[in-house]
Amino acid sequence: MPTAMTLNSESAMSPIRPMRLVLLAALATMPLPALRAQADPDTTLAQTVRALFAGRDFRARGIGPTRWLATGDGYTTLERPADVARGRDLVRHDPAAGRRTVLVSAKRLVPPGADAPLVIESYDWSPDGRRLLIFTNSERVWRDNTRGDYWVFDPGSGALHQLGGAEAPASSLMFAKFSPDGDRVAYVRAGDLYVERVADGTITRLTDDGSRTRVNGTTDWVYEEEFDLRDAFRWSPDGRRIAFWQFDMTGVRDFLLINDTDSLYSFTTPVQYPKAGTTNSAVRAGVIDARGGPITWLDLPGDPRDDYLPRMEWAASSTELVLQRMNRRQNRNRVFLADAATGRLTPVLTETDSLWLDAVDDWHWLGGGAEFLWISERSGWRHAYVVSRDGSRMRDITPGDAELIAVSAVDTTGGWLYYLASPDNPTQQYLYRARLDGSGRPERVTPAGQPGTHRYIVSPDARWALHTASRFDQPPVIDLVRLPSHEVVRVLEDNAPLRARVAELGHRAPEFFRVTVDSGVALDGWMLFPRDFDPAKRYPLLMYAYTEPWNQTVVDDWGGPRLLWHWALAERGYIVASVDNRGTPAPRGRAWRKAGTAAIGTLSSRDQAEAVRVLTRARAYLDATRVAIWGWSGGGSATLNAMFRFPDVYHVGMSVAPVPDQRLYDTIYQERYMGRPQDHPQAYHDGSPINFAEGLRGNLLLVHGSGDDNVHYQGTERLVNRLVDLGKRFDLMVYPNRTHCICEGEGTTPHVYGLLSRYLVEHLAPGAR
Repeated sequence: MPTAMTLNSESAMSPIRPMRLVLLAALATMPLPALRAQADPDTTLAQTVRALFAGRDFRARGIGPTRWLATGDGYTTLERPADVARGRDLVRHDPAAGRRTVLVSAKRLVPPGADAPLVIESYDWSPDGRRLLIFTNSERVWRDNTRGDYWVFDPGSGALHQLGGAEAPASSLMFAKFSPDGDRVAYVRAGDLYVERVADGTITRLTDDGSRTRVNGTTDWVYEEEFDLRDAFRWSPDGRRIAFWQFDMTGVRDFLLINDTDSLYSFTTPVQYPKAGTTNSAVRAGVIDARGGPITWLDLPGDPRDDYLPRMEWAASSTELVLQRMNRRQNRNRVFLADAATGRLTPVLTETDSLWLDAVDDWHWLGGGAEFLWISERSGWRHAYVVSRDGSRMRDITPGDAELIAVSAVDTTGGWLYYLASPDNPTQQYLYRARLDGSGRPERVTPAGQPGTHRYIVSPDARWALHTASRFDQPPVIDLVRLPSHEVVRVLEDNAPLRARVAELGHRAPEFFRVTVDSGVALDGWMLFPRDFDPAKRYPLLMYAYTEPWNQTVVDDWGGPRLLWHWALAERGYIVASVDNRGTPAPRGRAWRKAGTAAIGTLSSRDQAEAVRVLTRARAYLDATRVAIWGWSGGGSATLNAMFRFPDVYHVGMSVAPVPDQRLYDTIYQERYMGRPQDHPQAYHDGSPINFAEGLRGNLLLVHGSGDDNVHYQGTERLVNRLVDLGKRFDLMVYPNRTHCICEGEGTTPHVYGLLSRYLVEHLAPGAR
């Protein structure tokens, strides 16, 4: 969802004291148990925050960006070279034999006139495996680094060629990808589509109307954020055509981000951002010959601004496309086949829901294009279906009262669908498989006796998988497994140093639990305790919340530095817990996930408060007079709802990057769950914490980045005005020009968590009583 200054108006609480982070250099290198023995608790906590967030000692290692080869008989990774100081070698690994072969050494990637190799940020092989496409020198475009430089390397000849030609500025190309025959690359620059021939660098400009308000082959802010759609063009399988999205953003108002610090005079950065109930971009889709020429626009039904086009692909054919068309309310999703030559559409399938629907990502063509895979909740559970090309036949291949979480692979040769699920525990995740013909029952592939969260990158032939397993308190282990036996062939990364550091901390084991609220609904939760926990004493309780449909907090998965920070707070004398309310995306069925529709902020806050009441009544060691809550983004909003609506339950709140007024968030996300504000004004009023600010009685800290393009600082400013009008006491920390992550700039992240730590200790007394 959804600088450093402390504002303390006359109505504010006492100033936030400076962080006590200046320690002797020797202390900075000591293990955390040694610090506990040599420093007072507050100094230990501050140093722990520094150790967790300022360095990489407590971050899990991966195996770098990996790509399975199209044949499935090997995968490639980027690895540090032995013979040069910079760059990465591109290395092929044979899964069966374990052989390691350097395919492209870093020293071969030094551009003419340069003295260092290219820094590979991402890469792709041409379909024939003869050329390598390298992405480097990237720049951030809103959420991700999607604009940069692209180079093509020919391992056979050693030729290294930068795409874009002499006219292309540095870091200006987006989403470059090879044609199916590997002899051309298409990309977006400055809102227009181009095709470049690799052999001689000949560039063909396909569109010429790109501007600040019109883009081809890429998307606007809200599609990127809420539909996860950035790369908006597709090569046809025969390489003759390109299908693409076009966005006309005229009519979308600019939201101005104000920068007061980076120049003598302040300036603004405009973001075309459609707030709930306002005008969207006009979106259409076209098909153009890869050699240039006229565009065939698809005859899309509905309104180009009020109907969405979240997905479009070629339909296992170079003559037809398949697309999803959603209404603005996002409770109807129509699937069409589109004739690439004429633009005419043929309806295939319609999904409807009285509440809302997600766009479907996991569609695959089967039987040479005669059928496709489709994900639907029409049974009340998220299942996989195989649908005939014309939509006349549909079979459920994952039946039962259990949910598919995500598709991992489709093995068309063997006739299996591999997918993630957890029928018995919604906090965990395992690999299952089901037959594509619908016969038999789904089988669990992940071995029994391995609880936790499991993720898989499956080879194209479904014979191998890169498998990552972790638990809440156990860092990930990455290994290579053979499918379907799940035999571990070799361990690729065991994160042994991190595991040793975590073990050295000596934390008490976490507890996963269920708490039944007054409606009779059982909510999943976890709880952390101090090492010296004594159930005969009473401890303050800190709740960590998110509460919205975008994310779960209660998962049996490694939580990284944030988890270790929660544990550090437990060592300081708190019990830390989290609960997933109804409306969060746990795999517990449609009714669970959509329970909060038209009630974002109301049902969730009631569930959360009731969970705290039940826990503090049932567990005598929880001190009901000392309860705090914190969260980020949707969790920041949840914190405000808790403090304003239930002041008898919560006494301290720390709200980071919240949405105090739902009318200020974007069209796609907010309207999916709440409808348009002009159609449902009461629901928006009731769901927005700013309208209940008069209930604040406890200590409240607001934290926001002034450069947040996602959840605008505007909302926090409006809340500040409301609290001042009401004469309420609060504290505010603003980080200049930081975005939603509040992570830009050296020292920012440890500063944020240091601030939260200090505020909690100063306003909610730690320790047992």
